[in-house]
Amino acid sequence: MRKEKHHKGWNEIKTNDSWAIFKIMGEFVNGFEKMSEIGPCVSIFGSARVRPGQPYYDLAVKVAQKVAEAGYGIITGGGPGIMEAGNKGANLAGGTSVGLNIDLPFEQHDNPFIDGDKSLDFDYFFVRKVMFVKYSQGFVVMPGGFGTLDELFEAITLIQTHKIHTFPIILVGTEFWAGLIDWIKDVMLKAGNISAKDLDLIQIVDTEDEVVNIIDAFYRKRDLSPNF
Repeated sequence: MRKEKHHKGWNEIKTNDSWAIFKIMGEFVNGFEKMSEIGPCVSIFGSARVRPGQPYYDLAVKVAQKVAEAGYGIITGGGPGIMEAGNKGANLAGGTSVGLNIDLPFEQHDNPFIDGDKSLDFDYFFVRKVMFVKYSQGFVVMPGGFGTLDELFEAITLIQTHKIHTFPIILVGTEFWAGLIDWIKDVMLKAGNISAKDLDLIQIVDTEDEVVNIIDAFYRKRDLSPNF
């Protein structure tokens, strides 16, 4: 006879999981309601560990300011580092400055450059990621860590599989990103794990003017609307 396995507290876990659905729904509803009122935005991603005065922080400020001056709001993860720089640039341009904050045990705290009525708090990464993808007209990806790569490859995957509309994905910082792109070409592409046209989903630049030119050129003949 098969020995019965005992899982202490398993039923309690299942009950808690069921109730969590309502909290998840609440985050989606709140996010959709607030984000749908904001208008066209560009999301800026990058490391939370970069500090003011460092080159990529200062460049992120310039990028965000230029994008905001072109008429787009700026969405960031709401925290320090590149996120703060993005909101600061939007603020300097007098543009819309959105922060999608996540509750983390380290690194994350609201930066002071988010518009007071456009700071949203999330407990769930996956809900927050939906907001980035749904309401962004483009992703500007500055140097960062695992979280930055997560957002980058999530967007590429969703576009590649036609789950969302195509939008510009712009990597800023050739020195930082060139090694990754070389690996994708030399290993993934040669192995047949991606197709050559997938590489067209990504562009690498080094200046704020290049970022804005790519976004403006992309939307010259396209409507600005949520992505799904």
